[in-house]
Amino acid sequence: MTDTVFLRPVTPVEPTSRERIVDAAIKSFARQGVSNTPLRAVAEAAGVSVGLVQHYFGNKAGLTAAVDEYVLQVFGEVLESEPLPEPPADHSVELRGRFARLFHTYPEVTDYVAHALSEGDEIGAVIFDGLLRISTVQGEKYAEHGLVRSDLDLLWGTINPLILRVGAAMLRSHIERHIPGPFYSAEQLQRWDSAVTLLIRRGQFTPEATDI
Repeated sequence: MTDTVFLRPVTPVEPTSRERIVDAAIKSFARQGVSNTPLRAVAEAAGVSVGLVQHYFGNKAGLTAAVDEYVLQVFGEVLESEPLPEPPADHSVELRGRFARLFHTYPEVTDYVAHALSEGDEIGAVIFDGLLRISTVQGEKYAEHGLVRSDLDLLWGTINPLILRVGAAMLRSHIERHIPGPFYSAEQLQRWDSAVTLLIRRGQFTPEATDI
């Protein structure tokens, strides 16, 4: 490469102490849950003192609020940063790609939300309700354009795709015992994503299997 006037090597930006604490908290909360994770454990994982954690966040409730705020920001940026294409364009392809990107790029955030959903935490309810709203709007638009079956239960037609996608994250540790690689790897996410989409669109049985 020839010499340039303006191009300079990019110096990686080190995360701030606050960012390291939030990152450590997400990972710790995802593994052990909020109630089972003392501030000292988060501080040790972040390489800082407990006093610094308290300086930034006050207490565990303040730290949890900061984690939840970051999680909502990530979900918003990945899933809603750009509007989905309107039917009859197939915006399910774009939406499922965003889910796969979320899982692959932010595995700790996904695990944290999965744990929160299983524990019934407030952030889990906020995330689930938000995802359900997205799924509901998507289903209503498909119905308006005559793209869904006339006998489809519209309520469960919006909930079931969400179960298939969010449920996979919640069951990741069990799923990984039966697949040839980490679930959050690009290869396995692509297989999972394609299988879920095919199941939603066409089902698993041929038209001849009417008695099953």
